[in-house]
Amino acid sequence: MKKRILAALAIGAVATLGLGACAADTDPGTGNEGQEQTTDKMDLTIGVFNGWPEGEAASFIWKLILEDKGYNVTLEYADAGPVFAGLSTGDYDVAFDGWLPTTHAKYMEDYGDKLVDLGSWNEDAVLTVAVNADAPIDSLTELADHADEFDNRIVGIEPGAGLTGAVQDNVIPTYGLEDMEFITSSTPAMLAELSAALDAGENIAVTLWRPHWAYNEFDIKDLKDPEGTLGASESIHSIARVGFEDDYPQLTEWIKDFTLSSDLLYSLENVMYNVDQAPDDYAPIVATWMADNQDYIDGLTD
Repeated sequence: MKKRILAALAIGAVATLGLGACAADTDPGTGNEGQEQTTDKMDLTIGVFNGWPEGEAASFIWKLILEDKGYNVTLEYADAGPVFAGLSTGDYDVAFDGWLPTTHAKYMEDYGDKLVDLGSWNEDAVLTVAVNADAPIDSLTELADHADEFDNRIVGIEPGAGLTGAVQDNVIPTYGLEDMEFITSSTPAMLAELSAALDAGENIAVTLWRPHWAYNEFDIKDLKDPEGTLGASESIHSIARVGFEDDYPQLTEWIKDFTLSSDLLYSLENVMYNVDQAPDDYAPIVATWMADNQDYIDGLTD
């Protein structure tokens, strides 16, 4: 159970320094001056949310595909808020983890016409509050009355995450959880606490989301949310900076057609994070998975 935690703690280790690799600093593709660009610029910076494995997995797929086609791809890690801000200023070119219409709606509103939605690649996203499978409750409506059995705590993720905002603004006041301590720090820290509590046979409540490998690794269940405070199922979108479609006409077509089923995503996350020791680089692991799923990979750029 602790194997995945080690890998999760490595999130961000592959990040490179500097934002200078942004495509805006590169020369256009071939074509006569004054004519519409028909080929992609070749430098690309992908923003990756710290602690969000589905976006990291998708980012590595595209990094390896594009590098094989001659692109120069940099992954830059940051929390969700800074990535959206960086997209709006052109410091990042694209990110693959925009949850819409709810979780990241505020960022889309804040940066308005400075962002471009290239479409969704997974339709099964949902925010959750999860507990150990043998917990004495099944719904958020019961949590306040059983707070003592959960050490009066809800363990969250990054303070700036959309999930964190939803819990603070909606879940806690709706279900009368103001007397419980809501702890926020990071996704790896939350996963470490979840693993430790389960190993010790203790009750624990954490903020989580689907799709996430934790549901394959841990014996946990989602608490029912009858008031809909965490929203309905969402889609995971590719979000780009303004001008991306002009600078990357071919890549734009590929990304707009990109889909990744939850089953395939879980299988990729499993090989990335279920390891004895956190890797220095996920690229070789993802490359092996891609080779095992070559028909799917080939279809992404047909």
